[in-house]
Amino acid sequence: MNKKESLQPMDNNIVMQMSRLFRARFPYIYITTWEEERAINLIKKMAASEKLIKVIRDVYIWTQTKGFVLNGQVIEGTTTPDKALDFIKNCNKNAIFIMCDFHVYFGVKGRQVDYNVVRKIRDNIPELKTSKFRKNVVFMAPELLIPETMQKEVSIIDFPLPTLTEIKAKLEKMIMQNNQIDTTKLNDEIKEKLCKAALGLTLQEAENAFALAMVNDGKIDEGDLGIILSEKMQVIKKTGILEFINTDIKVTDIGGLENLKSWLNKRNNSWSESAKKYCLPAPKGVLITGVPGCGKSLTAKAMSAAWQLPLLKLDFGKIFSGIVGSSEENMRKAIKTAEAVAPSILWVDEIEKSLSGMNSNGDSGTSSRIFGTFLTWMQEKTAPVFVIATANNISGLPAELLRKGRFDEIFFVDLPTKTERKEIFKLHLTKRLKDEEVAGKLDMNDELYEKLADLTEGFVGAEIEQVVISALYEAFFQKRPLEISDLENTIKNVVPLSVTQKEQILALREWANIRAVTATKKDDMVQYAAGSEGDSDDVNTTRGGRALDV
Repeated sequence: MNKKESLQPMDNNIVMQMSRLFRARFPYIYITTWEEERAINLIKKMAASEKLIKVIRDVYIWTQTKGFVLNGQVIEGTTTPDKALDFIKNCNKNAIFIMCDFHVYFGVKGRQVDYNVVRKIRDNIPELKTSKFRKNVVFMAPELLIPETMQKEVSIIDFPLPTLTEIKAKLEKMIMQNNQIDTTKLNDEIKEKLCKAALGLTLQEAENAFALAMVNDGKIDEGDLGIILSEKMQVIKKTGILEFINTDIKVTDIGGLENLKSWLNKRNNSWSESAKKYCLPAPKGVLITGVPGCGKSLTAKAMSAAWQLPLLKLDFGKIFSGIVGSSEENMRKAIKTAEAVAPSILWVDEIEKSLSGMNSNGDSGTSSRIFGTFLTWMQEKTAPVFVIATANNISGLPAELLRKGRFDEIFFVDLPTKTERKEIFKLHLTKRLKDEEVAGKLDMNDELYEKLADLTEGFVGAEIEQVVISALYEAFFQKRPLEISDLENTIKNVVPLSVTQKEQILALREWANIRAVTATKKDDMVQYAAGSEGDSDDVNTTRGGRALDV
């Protein structure tokens, strides 16, 4: 394999960036990565490529336990930082010196900065820049930590996670090495799905996920996507900021909202290779606003299962911290994690509450800075992270969030139409009346759903679910099958949200008429309007949102 081929899987941007720094004789480069071996292998390949760095160099690797090692040979007497820095200064070779975990001398938690080491590092700069030998020092560590006195002397590089090409190469290699694994159902499309699911993992983590999938049932196919996603869940849990939502809710578990479901279904797999033929960008996201209890959060969970992507919940409460500056760092970490496990879905529930303190001065502008970081990322992100934000009170949303470019579309979820209420009743009754003894003589047909839908005009989906649950409690208490009278009596005792929050719902609809698309299918709205009676200001007869077929 020639040098050009050996470097091919790595992202060319990082290769060119590092090669320019080496050629320009930058004295100190700091690479943050958990993949020490992978980064070292790349630097070794670059150091042997005259095309990339002009002057071929030896690569010395330093650790606190061994000192410097060159081609397997240990350089005695170089384990201490002072001796290691002296060796770099006096080395009469063209070389790259990789210092693994040298940041412990820069003041890691529980340890003071070793200013003698820092001073010696700075003293070496003239030698590194002007020596007749080409020498560069690379600090390599999983976290970024640079003393303030060194910040002007060090160039920082974030070493990227493996590309799709690298992960594919790893999977191909593992399949070749394990020729007893059943791959009869593994075509190119499924292979791409598995590898894309592994994006965001380190190469070692991806290898572990593939190995686990192989030993699980002796084969590897589309059914192993869940195993790979579980590995991603470990990455997310370790951040402590994002929450991984494990859900098995299906799109069919949502009653109504056909317009919204259709819009989302059409964008499934829009980050795949086949979508690139259409020159399609990955969708940015969607804002779902409307009446509480009508299925906004349920939709976010259902899309995760439908798209087979990890669902990450961003809680702004975990972003804010009492330590000055840490809130901004938490937001950057959350964004970086979401991008690392991309393609993924980032869910911000009740976003208006998260941004409620943005205009106050009580936090010295921290909320505004965090919100600004989030907005800029939403506008400029290139990673396939689909943002689903839900909101109940749109008056609490800043105008900057609502303008085009942040979200692809804004959907308004209104009170369920009669057709939707029938579907919701059917879903909940079918799901719960599995035992014939409980179902009794209740005939679950269209006539029953029609009657229940008529009785619950103005009810939200959550209220309909509670009607079914409360009726079942009544039957359970009396140790008998469910009867239609249980449902009817429960309905009579409910004061729906459309009554208690009539003014707020009317205000929501007025806002949505010109700013949002209705989540309900146009045919259902027309049917609803034709069958409605009463004053046009009645919350149960007017509808909000533009009636478009998406």
